[in-house]
Amino acid sequence: MSGNLVETLIGAVVLVVAGFFLYFSYQKADAGAVSGYALTAKFDKVDGVKVGSDVMLAGIKVGTVTDQSLDAVEYLAVLKISLSLDVKLPDDSAIKIASDGLLGGKYLSIDPGGSDEYLEAGDEIRFTQGAVDLTDLIGKAIYSSGGGGAKAE
Repeated sequence: MSGNLVETLIGAVVLVVAGFFLYFSYQKADAGAVSGYALTAKFDKVDGVKVGSDVMLAGIKVGTVTDQSLDAVEYLAVLKISLSLDVKLPDDSAIKIASDGLLGGKYLSIDPGGSDEYLEAGDEIRFTQGAVDLTDLIGKAIYSSGGGGAKAE
């Protein structure tokens, strides 16, 4: 009977330590959604971006992707993002899909413009650049360099 009690107590301690570790890592990872004002942006391709992806400005997380949908008229991907209230974007700002390294995850990167007018809640970021497909780029590089299967005589 005392063996079962010791095993139960050790199991409980392990669960508490694991819970503390998860809480600590979640707090340090800055993985939570950013609350603020909502903006939209339309892209031709959003491969790798999903709800919860980061929105970065100068390498700092300033927002989160909150929703994605398809514009059935223009056949564009529509992303809704939430930006921190202390970040005011000029209305000529651009947003692009970037990659965190060669095999890393995708995120949105904002390049602020120089306008005196600022985007407000519900506005659309007009200047966008969709995801770049690495395999397409490699294929273009191979075939444009003359290695596309043509035999030398």
